[in-house]
Amino acid sequence: MSETVFSKIIRGELPSHTVYEDEHVLAFLDIHPVSPGHTLVIPKNTDAHTIFDISESDWLAVTKVVRMLASAIEKATDADGINLMMNNREHAGQVVDHPHIHIIPRFKGDTHPQWSHKTYKEGKDIEVREKIKKALS
Repeated sequence: MSETVFSKIIRGELPSHTVYEDEHVLAFLDIHPVSPGHTLVIPKNTDAHTIFDISESDWLAVTKVVRMLASAIEKATDADGINLMMNNREHAGQVVDHPHIHIIPRFKGDTHPQWSHKTYKEGKDIEVREKIKKALS
């Protein structure tokens, strides 16, 4: 069992602005929001750390709630769009060692940057595709 700020929120030891809760999932406002309505959706099971070790049932429960909340958050905040984001492991920006998905309302002209895009060098796309296909087997 992992002890994080999220496990303390799940147990009610730390306050949160809960927007949704059921038997398996908790969703609450991020305390450092990118924009108003920025919500975190987490499994209540504290055994996992990332997408790589979350159980299939917990993942399905979380993503079902994310889908439902994304629509509600977009409507409630009058957002122009929604970003869904999940950071896995330190070098991808994960700060809390517990799986969580960010639902971030986006507004025309907001200052949250978009990803920069690059182009594959010749042949690199095929090399990467083959490595991924091999890893699936």
